[in-house]
Amino acid sequence: MSPKHVVFKKVSKDKLVAVYMAKRDFVDHCDFVDPVDGVIVIDQGQLKGKKVYVMLSCTFRYGRQDMDVMGVAFRRDLFVVTRQVYPELQDKEKLTHTKVQQKLLHKLGDNAFPFFFEFPDNLPCSIALQPGPSDVGKKCAVEFEVKAFCCENQDEKINKQSSVRLTIRKIQFSPENSKLVPVAETTFEFLMSEKPLHLKLSLPKETFYHGEPIPVTVEITNSSSRNIKDISVSVEQVTNIVLYSNDKYVKSVAKEETSDSVPSGTSLKKDYTLYPLLAHNKDRRGLALDGRLKHEDTNLASSSIVKQEVLKEVQGMLVSYKVIVRMIASGTIGSSEVSLELPFKLMHSNPEPANQTTWCLRSLNEPT
Repeated sequence: MSPKHVVFKKVSKDKLVAVYMAKRDFVDHCDFVDPVDGVIVIDQGQLKGKKVYVMLSCTFRYGRQDMDVMGVAFRRDLFVVTRQVYPELQDKEKLTHTKVQQKLLHKLGDNAFPFFFEFPDNLPCSIALQPGPSDVGKKCAVEFEVKAFCCENQDEKINKQSSVRLTIRKIQFSPENSKLVPVAETTFEFLMSEKPLHLKLSLPKETFYHGEPIPVTVEITNSSSRNIKDISVSVEQVTNIVLYSNDKYVKSVAKEETSDSVPSGTSLKKDYTLYPLLAHNKDRRGLALDGRLKHEDTNLASSSIVKQEVLKEVQGMLVSYKVIVRMIASGTIGSSEVSLELPFKLMHSNPEPANQTTWCLRSLNEPT
């Protein structure tokens, strides 16, 4: 049996406009981004000479709406483009770019009109900081939205009864996996110790997929006079807010604490396995997540890939991951913590294309 291809439908409260889209996730392939396309159905009997527009926007939100004080805006539109759908400015054939649109136009009739947008190269992917259980209001997020509305002209105030808002996501799949094997090494020297402590941290590959276990190899050569104990290995997510502030959130998303020890004059080589999953970090405030659609699960935010010649500030938030090994070096004159870190990427795998031939309609009841 062929897999079903869902068509998303959302209708304005006054039934004047309805939006149909074949998908809500749009992939950034690094060298190009999936275009945003769909069809709008209009009740021309209610229009009364008004025009119908569709808008694509990318917005950065930082903090709650009631925090807008002293002229500081906590919302910024990173990208907005509006197109007139009706009356038509071009023939439908010239505005129809995909087979999905062709099928929908054929099925929905003469009151259906296509729309099509292309993302610029410099936009970030959908991302949000997880609010705490007691947080209310808008969260810190980069959000994408398609809005259809009717009015005399696109600059006048939009009547909510005659508008439709549909949240979409811009996501990124992993580029082709490099053959790079990440390795970090360092040497620590201690007071009153003739020889050093040598640490080595390695991963089997640079990019891991969401849900995939991460095997970490730790090698310790302890030639010093200190004794090593309380070894722990963790994955940390680092989120930098690069627009409006220099806030930085560092959250441990997977950790293994051990009683392993390496006495003076000995060595250790051991593999540890970590599982950085959102399921283990529910309700942790400030954790970066991939953008979430209502009633659908998400995952930890993917690593940010900033293209060349793109300003980091335009990205809103940047996310990275690193493995850190920590341990206590104890001796006769006290103890100290030593650590070593190694960055890696956490991303979605690039799925195989599917032959989708069966269609089903899914009406959305999200707030407009």
